[in-house]
Amino acid sequence: MESYDVIVIGAGHNGLVCAAYLLKAGYRVLLLEKRTVPGGAATTEEVIPDQAPGFQFNLCAIDHELIHLGPVVQELELTKYGLEYLFCDPVVFCPHPNGQAFLAHRSLEQTCAEIERYSARDARKYREFMEYWQRLVSALAPIFNAPPKSLIDIAGNYDLGKIKDLVASVGSTQKALEFIRTMLTSAEDLLNEWFDSEIIKAPLARLSAEMGVPPSQKNLAIGAMMMSTRHHPGMARPKGGTGALTKALVNLVNALGGEILTDQRVKQILVDEGRAVGVRTANGTEYRVKHGVISNIDAQRLFLHCMDAADVDAADPNLRERLERRIINNNETILKIDLAMSEPLRFQHHNHQDEYLIGSVLIADSVRQVEIAHAEPAMGKIPDADPSMYVVQPTMLDPSMAPDGKHTLWIEFFAPYQIEGRQGTGLNGTGWTDDLKHQVADRVIDKLAEYAPNVKQATIARRVESPAELGERLGAFKGNYYHIDMTLEQMVFFRPLPEIANYKTPIAGLFLTGAGTHPGGSISGMPGRNCARVFLQTQQPLAQTWRDIRNSLKSTLAAVLPKS
Repeated sequence: MESYDVIVIGAGHNGLVCAAYLLKAGYRVLLLEKRTVPGGAATTEEVIPDQAPGFQFNLCAIDHELIHLGPVVQELELTKYGLEYLFCDPVVFCPHPNGQAFLAHRSLEQTCAEIERYSARDARKYREFMEYWQRLVSALAPIFNAPPKSLIDIAGNYDLGKIKDLVASVGSTQKALEFIRTMLTSAEDLLNEWFDSEIIKAPLARLSAEMGVPPSQKNLAIGAMMMSTRHHPGMARPKGGTGALTKALVNLVNALGGEILTDQRVKQILVDEGRAVGVRTANGTEYRVKHGVISNIDAQRLFLHCMDAADVDAADPNLRERLERRIINNNETILKIDLAMSEPLRFQHHNHQDEYLIGSVLIADSVRQVEIAHAEPAMGKIPDADPSMYVVQPTMLDPSMAPDGKHTLWIEFFAPYQIEGRQGTGLNGTGWTDDLKHQVADRVIDKLAEYAPNVKQATIARRVESPAELGERLGAFKGNYYHIDMTLEQMVFFRPLPEIANYKTPIAGLFLTGAGTHPGGSISGMPGRNCARVFLQTQQPLAQTWRDIRNSLKSTLAAVLPKS
């Protein structure tokens, strides 16, 4: 039986990031991945090889923004291991039914000029709105890039610019109250407060709903920040697809002496006298650890499905019940459509320009349409009467992902995991069958064809993954790719629960990372980096605390003292 310093369950991008930091600190690390390839939700794969050989598809994540708000790429020197980011410009194209369109560039100036064609007031308000969110994101980034309960780490992340943005955002009683009020309202109410034109409000509502809730959801106006990050730091994709990020991390882990074993589904955490001492996989193999087990799978699966109840209850008799009853999952997930195409989309009713296809294309006719698209899944309904969707043609920015002259298309359509009235049927009792997923996909493509009529004739091959299949592939509890909903009461030091929000658990030597921990889902690497910091602090508490204080003081002094 082989022993390691640390075992990481799940080789998603956060698990790989966490492992890389621990390897750099000198620990011997093993990653166990249930799939045949590492990456979790960050993979690029040739999934229709018979019908579309050479076409590479991003199976989940595609547009990377939040990773550029943190230091992971720079600290891990991922460019040395093959990572190259391609920044999008334009960043959003949203055609409107009346023949007009919202076109957003990375440049705020260019975007405002586009908006001014429809409304001088909305162009002016758009600039103010984006500048407000950019200051706020800058002020919050130090909190994202630190364990939520570590004031020393958080303070050390502030430089002079971020301090100014913090003061500008909440530096007076009036500003603080305005910030609180903004956090408590909904994206829809906020957009109605700021803008007049549906052409502006609908795409912003659609992006805000990427948090996994309808735009009318109170307490989640922070979803409106999603557009601001496309202006700064910008929206990018790794050359070769999202899987190129995973590949660079795998290269780094291998170079540092780490081990990654695939086709290794962890079935049980081994606990001895209240301490995690190893894991047992589905094939019966046991791996032991000296220092800790780090879970990149969600807390509910970890504690409710991968541990003996007696071990959990001995550590915290309330934890299992709180995980079952306290964590919210609103039943919304994704039906994913991938197309291999002979030519790119053509928006013939909207003065088509190829640049429209560089960023993401949003089919969001109105705020109401977006609302229905995200409200109906919570009730178990499939919102396909008038589908709203998120579309990307990755090969317009990166032709390497398809044979010469050919293209791929990535379509995200929100749908329920459990379909009302179909309980107990279909895959895992969710109601999803092959026939149903293709019927829904047909309606989604029909809607897209209203804007880009050539989509059907240009399709060479199609792959459709139902919410049930996506959940099974990712190992996502109830199909929730964010692990748990990204609502305000489940963020920061409430994520996933207050007692396990700082990556540590009541089981000694057992830690959490991944989308279900602070600061949440999306491609950022922040949960992996933050978890590694907490793990290292537990191993050498005095030395690590001193290093953190020293670094924090250096950062603060550098921010406030004039440079000679």
